[in-house]
Amino acid sequence: MASSFSVALNLSTLRPSLLSSSRCSGFTSVSLPQSELFRAKETKLGSEATTVVNLAQASTTVSEQNALDWVKNDKRRLLHVVYRVGDLEKTIKFYTDCLGMKLLRKRDIPEERYSNAFLGYGPEETHFTVELTYNYGVDKYDIGTGFGHFGIAVEDVTKTVELVKAKGGKVTREPGPVKGGSTVLAFVEDPDGYKFELLERRPTPEPLCQVMLRVGDLDRAIAFYEKAFGMELLRKRDNPQYKYTVAMLGYGREDKNAVLELTYNYGVTNYDKGNGYAQIAIGTNDVYKSAEAIKIYGGKITQEPGPLPGINTKITACLDLDGWKSVCPVFSLLICFDYDPLRP
Repeated sequence: MASSFSVALNLSTLRPSLLSSSRCSGFTSVSLPQSELFRAKETKLGSEATTVVNLAQASTTVSEQNALDWVKNDKRRLLHVVYRVGDLEKTIKFYTDCLGMKLLRKRDIPEERYSNAFLGYGPEETHFTVELTYNYGVDKYDIGTGFGHFGIAVEDVTKTVELVKAKGGKVTREPGPVKGGSTVLAFVEDPDGYKFELLERRPTPEPLCQVMLRVGDLDRAIAFYEKAFGMELLRKRDNPQYKYTVAMLGYGREDKNAVLELTYNYGVTNYDKGNGYAQIAIGTNDVYKSAEAIKIYGGKITQEPGPLPGINTKITACLDLDGWKSVCPVFSLLICFDYDPLRP
């Protein structure tokens, strides 16, 4: 028996008797005997030449287009960012007193030896929030070099910095214009050393406005977030004088929505991610399709899509191309980097 090659071709140019087809994900795969494959390459019917392409390549191309179309039409938003802290009460007090956040909910899970709290500037259903996790007995975490900062939009940076100082907070950059620009900003640190960039802006519906992560290949990362997560590249800026490039990606204008800020430092391809920053969650309408898209575009699924035990929520979890974690639950569906219960 002749060996078979899998190919995709212009079906109008071949006799039905030559084709053996099967359906997969809505597409037709065609298997031709090797002898017919070579004959098909040489045959012209009328003025139309046959087109022979590797089926795996063609199917992937079509599947990628379908996945890209679905991701772009999916209803998504950034839901919350998760990280670990050494003193939950102390951190909650700093965020509420100094940064003006509200404690939205808090829970203790003694059987699994951890507690967590959600804080933000509005309800979780409509706003981006932080999820703080405290693991019993762990009072310190390594933030690493890959995590950058969170961004908060405030109307008066100087006034906010004065409040942080009055409450005993740490200011690492005094208020002033950004290098090479006019935006007034400052940097402060929370009790665990997580950095917050305070950005002076007009009133916004989403004050918790940025999560900055460092990546080793910015163009690769942008392509992944656009295709696998359906984000839009909002802007990109190269700063050769300071040897770094940044890109803002998200699901809407950055003056009204939280965005992901990816930073590439010239010549740096790997970062230590530590064990403090955990993941970001993204809402989606279908965790199963989300997982398929993530796989197609090179992400690593660390938790297959499905329901969480005892909860009416479905999730999938993954790593992006730089190893950053994400989880996708169905809450209005989440996509997050690498879901875990946030225990040590």
